[in-house]
Amino acid sequence: MASSRLRAQVLPRALLLLTAVSGFSAVAAPAPTPQADPQMQKVLDAYQALNPKPLETLQPAEAREGPSATDAVEAVLKQEGKAAAPEKVARVEERKIPGPAGELDVRVYTPEGSGPFPGVVYFHGGGFVLADLETYDASARALANQAQAVVVSVHYRQAPENRFPAALDDAQAAFQYVQSHAKNFNIDAKRVAIAGESAGGNLATAVAMRQVKQKGAVPVFQLLIYPFVSNDLSTPSHQRNGGGEYLVSNEALGWFWRNTLGSNWRKTRNAEALPLQATPRQLKGLPPALVMVASLDPLLDEGIAYADKLKAAGVKVDVKRYDGVTHEFFGMAPVVDKAKRAQTDAGVALRKAFSAQGIGGSGEEAEEAEER
Repeated sequence: MASSRLRAQVLPRALLLLTAVSGFSAVAAPAPTPQADPQMQKVLDAYQALNPKPLETLQPAEAREGPSATDAVEAVLKQEGKAAAPEKVARVEERKIPGPAGELDVRVYTPEGSGPFPGVVYFHGGGFVLADLETYDASARALANQAQAVVVSVHYRQAPENRFPAALDDAQAAFQYVQSHAKNFNIDAKRVAIAGESAGGNLATAVAMRQVKQKGAVPVFQLLIYPFVSNDLSTPSHQRNGGGEYLVSNEALGWFWRNTLGSNWRKTRNAEALPLQATPRQLKGLPPALVMVASLDPLLDEGIAYADKLKAAGVKVDVKRYDGVTHEFFGMAPVVDKAKRAQTDAGVALRKAFSAQGIGGSGEEAEEAEER
């Protein structure tokens, strides 16, 4: 980090000298190394203290046993003398639903009230290779409470044992099952949204694309949290944030794609695997979306680019950027205040979608509504 700051100070002066001596046109100087929010930095430090091994050096089975961002949050809570108890939800239950290659594990989160509630079919992250329902438990709990909706969190088949399109097939089957069996979940079938983080954001929007193409039931809303939608690891945000300081590195992202798509992953252009490759025709008719991005995330640029593509295809989209935080921050509300803000924003957007009032909103708006 110190060397990066030094480069940020020295390079602009060097470029000015080069311009003066050679007559070359001046070029934009690299931006200073971005700084993490102090609370976010505590999580980053705690994660490094867990001695994680670079994912690209591991076999998937070994990587699945390694530390996660969730473990880092628990470590920070311990440091601060706080309880690591999960956020309370009225009811949480484990279920199994049919999938295309066997039963799928789901965890159902029901908020206070009698229902029928709106529904959110949620897909966890992990690069299609790692993580499970427990790893992303905090995010699903927050969404159930903030959106006042039943959240059905889905565990799908993972790569490399089950490569693309296995996870997408499972995700679509889960959405279709929840939609067609809404009463079994105390859900109103007319108000079912779809959501996901990282690889889960990829699955969420790809499911919506498939449902539109196949003229099936379409989610009323897409909540896409730092979606993993491109195999281009050369964007400015990848260059700026992909060195490994911020929980996920470019090498790890390539490792995810290689395990998911195979050795020719760089050449893949399939829009169902890489939604950023979708044409306007493939995106037309998708439901409104909220795309949430983090300033210290390698995926920042692709999230914004995908939102722009959705807008160009006529989809109503809101984008919210959270500065000073990294990939995976959304579920860190017990220790990162900006995660609380993001969860509130997500809840506002979902509630507006369920009431057909539009999308967007902010934590400030939610707080003002509560005060009124």
